[in-house]
Amino acid sequence: MTTPGDHHRRYSPLDDRRHRRYMGPPISTSSSAASFKGCCCCLFLLLTFLALLAVAVALVVVLVLKPKKPQFDLQQVAVQYLLIDSTTAALGGAQPPAAYLSLNITLLFIANNPNRVGIRYEAAALELMYRGVPLGVATVPGFEQPAESRRLVQTRVVVDRFNVLQADALDLVRDAALNDRVDLRLTGDVAAKILVLGLSSPRVQVSVDCAIVISPRKQSLIYQQCGVDGVL
Repeated sequence: MTTPGDHHRRYSPLDDRRHRRYMGPPISTSSSAASFKGCCCCLFLLLTFLALLAVAVALVVVLVLKPKKPQFDLQQVAVQYLLIDSTTAALGGAQPPAAYLSLNITLLFIANNPNRVGIRYEAAALELMYRGVPLGVATVPGFEQPAESRRLVQTRVVVDRFNVLQADALDLVRDAALNDRVDLRLTGDVAAKILVLGLSSPRVQVSVDCAIVISPRKQSLIYQQCGVDGVL
């Protein structure tokens, strides 16, 4: 015979212990947070170590190899032709004077690498100007140069009937007819990177600034002088 007390058994601590043993140990949130912080700390230390290692390698390269600035010099200018077609002003001065300049010249550069490691040159565009007016562009292709070597680099500038107006036109016609000379300027930057163990250094900037004087009558070069400034 059952009694009413059998249906409402009193809760005991033993039942609570059995229930906890069945469900497993409770999950601690504090231990998970500590593990996450430990992983972040390890990652930060690893990145710091890699950065210090990179700086140390760079210092060793600079102290041991002692990199020098490359040289990019204009060696020769070959004139295929330089033609000037001038027009006089119309009656009443309604139309300003103009001069049309056409030229075809070949530029030969020498790239000199004095370093004990290779150099990678980026493609460059050098501007050919007359009295500050851009006439054309000499494109220099990108290339790699071995250590302690010299290399010839050739490019060409072709200008087809470039219209030089007003004061510059008068100066161009006078220089060509009376002085038999046309003063041109070649300017631009050539960028290079030093290669060490397959890795490239920060960019080395070489500025090219050359004065070129051409004789229209002889169709030949009269004078050339360059100032090349390398910045590490």
